Amino acid sequence: MFTGIVEEVGRVISVRRKSKGAELTVKGKITTQETKLGDSISVNGVCLTVTEIGKDFFSFFVSYETLRRTNLKEVKPGDFVNLERALTLNSRLGGHIVQGHVDTTTKITRIKREGESFKFYFSLPLSFSHLIVEKGSVAVDGISLTVAEILSSEFSVAVIPHTYESTNLKFKRAGDNVNLEFDIIGKYVERMLKVPQRGT
Repeated sequence: MFTGIVEEVGRVISVRRKSKGAELTVKGKITTQETKLGDSISVNGVCLTVTEIGKDFFSFFVSYETLRRTNLKEVKPGDFVNLERALTLNSRLGGHIVQGHVDTTTKITRIKREGESFKFYFSLPLSFSHLIVEKGSVAVDGISLTVAEILSSEFSVAVIPHTYESTNLKFKRAGDNVNLEFDIIGKYVERMLKVPQRGT
């Protein structure tokens, strides 16, 4: 479980395709003595398990299913990815509850500068549009962001200068694909409304 507060922007060193997935190696500074084999790290909002640790890199095995559902299938050496270590019981929940289970991907449609800040617009995935709530939370490439507005075919988020500079958003352009994870509370409410309660 994560908070959506990115700790570091890492850089992809290599992607080695395998028959049932890929081995992803990322350069990053959060490979300290606090991180060990088997730990969970969010990479662009995808919860991955550390399989190898070097002086300044992590390696992960990415399953075929994860590749299929996320933008990790598109990353290549040199790309920048958001990194966050798993939440601990004594951590501050600075963003919102993010599981690292990406629901879908979507494209950036446009980026608008507003003073020192930015507004990012994304294509609205119609099959998930009911899970997007104005002023609600959404994780974009693992970044905890607040939905600013919902339009007929787009939704937008406001990005303050600190978030822009501290994440891979500063490298993004219109047309780029991003991972989306919707608020877990909304997904549970949807599930409860769909499933008849026993004994009623």
